[in-house]
Amino acid sequence: EVQLVESGGGLVQAGGSLRLSCAVSGFSSGDYTIGWFRQAPGKDREGISVIDRADGTTYYADSVKGRFTISSDNAKNTVHLQMNNLKPTDTAVYYCAADPSYYGLNGAEYDYWGQGTQVTVSS
Repeated sequence: EVQLVESGGGLVQAGGSLRLSCAVSGFSSGDYTIGWFRQAPGKDREGISVIDRADGTTYYADSVKGRFTISSDNAKNTVHLQMNNLKPTDTAVYYCAADPSYYGLNGAEYDYWGQGTQVTVSS
C-alpha cells in the first residue's frame, strides 16, 4: 500500500521560511513523480511544484517560482519543499501526491495523496 505523509507545516510571519517534507512508502521502485499542491479556503486546488525522482527534473508554477525549491532525498524516500520569502497568499493546506507514470501539475492525474499539512503566513 502506497502511503504519503506530509510534515513541516506551521505558522510563520511573512518573509519567513518553512520546509515541508513528504515521506513516501509502498512503491516497488523509485520511479515515480511527486507533486506538491495547495488549497486555500474557498479556492481551487493549485499545483505548485513537481519532481521526477528518476532524473530529478523539476517544474514550478509561476506563483512560487524563485521562492520555493523542491528536492528529493532518494535514500530516505522523502521529498522536500523549501519555501522561502513566504507571503500571506501562500496560506493553504499543502498536499503531496505521487504517481508512477504522470509528470505535471494536474492533480486529477495523481493516484496517491497525503493527508495535508497546514501552512499559515501572517502579515
